[in-house]
Amino acid sequence: MPNFVLHKQIIKHREVVEDDWSVLRLAEGETPEAVEVPEGKFIVPLPVWQAQRESLSQRAEIGVWLAPDEQAAAIKEDLQRLKVVAVDFPKFSDGRGYSTAFNLRKRLGYNGELRAIGDVLRDQLWPMSRVGFDAFATRQDRSIHDALKGLTVFSETYQASVDQPLPLFRRAPRGTPPELTDVGAGI
Repeated sequence: MPNFVLHKQIIKHREVVEDDWSVLRLAEGETPEAVEVPEGKFIVPLPVWQAQRESLSQRAEIGVWLAPDEQAAAIKEDLQRLKVVAVDFPKFSDGRGYSTAFNLRKRLGYNGELRAIGDVLRDQLWPMSRVGFDAFATRQDRSIHDALKGLTVFSETYQASVDQPLPLFRRAPRGTPPELTDVGAGI
Protein backbone atom coordinates (compact mmCIF):
# COMPACT_ATOMS: atom_id res chain seq x y z
CA MET A 1 0.00 0.00 0.00
CA PRO A 2 1.53 3.36 -0.97
CA ASN A 3 2.14 5.98 1.64
CA PHE A 4 0.47 9.29 1.16
CA VAL A 5 0.62 12.42 3.21
CA LEU A 6 -2.32 14.78 3.44
CA HIS A 7 -1.22 18.09 4.88
CA LYS A 8 -4.05 19.65 6.78
CA GLN A 9 -2.81 23.16 6.05
CA ILE A 10 -0.23 24.69 3.75
CA ILE A 11 0.99 28.18 2.99
CA LYS A 12 -0.25 29.27 -0.41
CA HIS A 13 0.04 32.77 -1.83
CA ARG A 14 1.26 34.01 1.58
CA GLU A 15 -1.76 32.68 3.48
CA VAL A 16 -2.40 29.59 5.57
CA VAL A 17 -5.07 27.57 3.75
CA GLU A 18 -6.61 24.11 3.97
CA ASP A 19 -4.94 21.63 1.65
CA ASP A 20 -6.97 19.07 -0.27
CA TRP A 21 -4.04 17.46 -2.11
CA SER A 22 -2.24 14.29 -0.97
CA VAL A 23 1.41 13.53 -1.68
CA LEU A 24 1.95 9.93 -2.75
CA ARG A 25 5.19 8.25 -1.68
CA LEU A 26 6.09 4.71 -2.66
CA ALA A 27 6.28 2.18 0.15
CA GLU A 28 9.27 -0.13 0.50
CA GLY A 29 9.33 -2.59 -2.41
CA GLU A 30 6.62 -0.88 -4.48
CA THR A 31 7.26 -0.19 -8.13
CA PRO A 32 6.06 2.87 -10.06
CA GLU A 33 4.29 0.64 -12.60
CA ALA A 34 2.34 -1.38 -10.03
CA VAL A 35 1.35 1.22 -7.43
CA GLU A 36 -2.32 2.11 -7.47
CA VAL A 37 -2.99 5.86 -7.32
CA PRO A 38 -6.28 6.40 -5.45
CA GLU A 39 -8.94 8.69 -6.83
CA GLY A 40 -8.77 12.33 -5.79
CA LYS A 41 -6.15 15.05 -5.87
CA PHE A 42 -2.75 13.39 -5.76
CA ILE A 43 0.78 14.61 -6.29
CA VAL A 44 2.68 11.56 -7.54
CA PRO A 45 6.43 10.95 -7.76
CA LEU A 46 7.99 11.47 -11.20
CA PRO A 47 8.68 7.72 -11.71
CA VAL A 48 4.96 6.97 -11.13
CA TRP A 49 3.98 9.72 -13.58
CA GLN A 50 6.39 8.36 -16.19
CA ALA A 51 5.19 4.76 -15.73
CA GLN A 52 1.46 5.59 -15.66
CA ARG A 53 1.37 8.79 -17.72
CA GLU A 54 -1.32 7.63 -20.11
CA SER A 55 -3.89 6.82 -17.41
CA LEU A 56 -2.93 9.60 -14.96
CA SER A 57 -3.05 12.32 -17.63
CA GLN A 58 -6.77 11.57 -18.05
CA ARG A 59 -7.44 12.92 -14.55
CA ALA A 60 -8.63 16.49 -14.20
CA GLU A 61 -6.49 17.17 -11.14
CA ILE A 62 -3.09 15.55 -10.88
CA GLY A 63 0.32 16.77 -9.80
CA VAL A 64 3.89 15.51 -9.96
CA TRP A 65 6.68 15.87 -7.43
CA LEU A 66 10.36 15.89 -8.25
CA ALA A 67 13.14 14.46 -6.09
CA PRO A 68 16.37 16.50 -5.74
CA ASP A 69 18.20 14.40 -8.33
CA GLU A 70 15.42 14.63 -10.96
CA GLN A 71 15.41 17.23 -13.72
CA ALA A 72 12.51 19.62 -14.35
CA ALA A 73 12.93 19.00 -18.09
CA ALA A 74 11.55 15.48 -17.54
CA ILE A 75 8.02 16.96 -17.32
CA LYS A 76 8.48 19.78 -19.82
CA GLU A 77 5.86 18.41 -22.24
CA ASP A 78 3.33 17.85 -19.44
CA LEU A 79 3.53 21.14 -17.55
CA GLN A 80 0.35 22.63 -19.01
CA ARG A 81 -1.77 19.70 -17.79
CA LEU A 82 -0.31 19.56 -14.26
CA LYS A 83 -2.21 21.51 -11.60
CA VAL A 84 0.66 21.24 -9.10
CA VAL A 85 4.36 20.60 -9.40
CA ALA A 86 6.06 19.92 -6.09
CA VAL A 87 9.76 19.79 -5.33
CA ASP A 88 10.91 17.56 -2.50
CA PHE A 89 13.41 18.76 0.10
CA PRO A 90 14.31 15.54 1.96
CA LYS A 91 16.72 17.47 4.20
CA PHE A 92 16.81 21.10 5.23
CA SER A 93 20.40 21.32 3.96
CA ASP A 94 19.67 19.99 0.44
CA GLY A 95 19.37 23.04 -1.81
CA ARG A 96 19.06 21.39 -5.22
CA GLY A 97 15.32 22.09 -5.26
CA TYR A 98 15.97 25.83 -5.55
CA SER A 99 17.52 25.32 -8.99
CA THR A 100 14.66 23.03 -9.99
CA ALA A 101 12.11 25.69 -9.06
CA PHE A 102 14.01 28.43 -10.89
CA ASN A 103 14.22 26.26 -14.01
CA LEU A 104 10.51 25.44 -13.88
CA ARG A 105 9.54 29.10 -13.69
CA LYS A 106 12.15 30.87 -15.84
CA ARG A 107 13.30 28.31 -18.40
CA LEU A 108 10.20 26.14 -18.79
CA GLY A 109 7.58 28.84 -18.14
CA TYR A 110 5.51 26.90 -15.61
CA ASN A 111 2.72 29.12 -14.25
CA GLY A 112 0.82 26.66 -12.05
CA GLU A 113 1.22 26.00 -8.35
CA LEU A 114 4.83 25.31 -7.43
CA ARG A 115 4.97 23.68 -4.01
CA ALA A 116 7.89 22.91 -1.68
CA ILE A 117 7.42 19.65 0.24
CA GLY A 118 9.50 17.67 2.71
CA ASP A 119 11.80 19.20 5.31
CA VAL A 120 10.55 22.76 4.71
CA LEU A 121 11.21 25.23 7.53
CA ARG A 122 10.55 28.90 8.20
CA ASP A 123 14.10 30.00 7.31
CA GLN A 124 13.72 28.60 3.80
CA LEU A 125 10.45 30.27 2.81
CA TRP A 126 11.88 33.66 1.79
CA PRO A 127 14.58 32.28 -0.53
CA MET A 128 12.15 29.67 -1.85
CA SER A 129 9.65 32.36 -2.77
CA ARG A 130 12.42 34.24 -4.59
CA VAL A 131 12.97 31.32 -6.99
CA GLY A 132 9.28 30.79 -7.74
CA PHE A 133 7.64 28.69 -5.03
CA ASP A 134 4.15 29.94 -4.20
CA ALA A 135 3.04 27.11 -1.90
CA PHE A 136 4.78 25.47 1.04
CA ALA A 137 3.94 22.24 2.87
CA THR A 138 5.98 22.87 6.00
CA ARG A 139 7.11 20.24 8.47
CA GLN A 140 4.21 18.99 10.56
CA ASP A 141 6.13 19.27 13.84
CA ARG A 142 6.46 23.06 13.47
CA SER A 143 3.90 25.86 13.64
CA ILE A 144 2.70 26.79 10.18
CA HIS A 145 1.70 30.24 11.43
CA ASP A 146 5.22 30.83 12.69
CA ALA A 147 6.62 29.60 9.36
CA LEU A 148 4.42 32.11 7.53
CA LYS A 149 6.41 34.89 9.19
CA GLY A 150 9.43 33.68 7.22
CA LEU A 151 7.94 35.30 4.11
CA THR A 152 8.09 38.78 5.66
CA VAL A 153 11.61 38.73 7.07
CA PHE A 154 12.98 41.05 4.39
CA SER A 155 11.38 44.07 2.76
CA GLU A 156 13.83 44.57 -0.11
CA THR A 157 16.05 42.45 -2.32
CA TYR A 158 19.35 43.31 -3.93
CA GLN A 159 19.59 40.51 -6.47
CA ALA A 160 17.36 39.78 -9.42
CA SER A 161 15.36 36.53 -9.37
CA VAL A 162 11.98 35.10 -10.35
CA ASP A 163 10.07 37.40 -7.99
CA GLN A 164 12.01 40.56 -8.93
CA PRO A 165 13.62 40.56 -12.39
CA LEU A 166 15.65 43.74 -11.81
CA PRO A 167 18.45 44.11 -9.26
CA LEU A 168 18.17 46.97 -6.78
CA PHE A 169 20.72 49.18 -8.56
CA ARG A 170 18.47 49.10 -11.67
CA ARG A 171 15.38 50.00 -9.62
CA ALA A 172 16.90 52.79 -7.49
CA PRO A 173 16.91 56.37 -8.75
CA ARG A 174 20.24 57.55 -10.16
CA GLY A 175 22.11 60.68 -9.20
CA THR A 176 23.58 62.02 -6.00
CA PRO A 177 21.27 63.99 -3.74
CA PRO A 178 22.50 67.59 -3.25
CA GLU A 179 22.92 67.11 0.50
CA LEU A 180 25.57 64.43 -0.15
CA THR A 181 27.76 66.60 -2.40
CA ASP A 182 28.80 68.77 0.54
CA VAL A 183 32.30 67.88 1.73
CA GLY A 184 31.10 67.24 5.30
CA ALA A 185 27.92 65.34 4.41
CA GLY A 186 27.25 62.30 6.51
CA ILE A 187 29.67 63.23 9.31
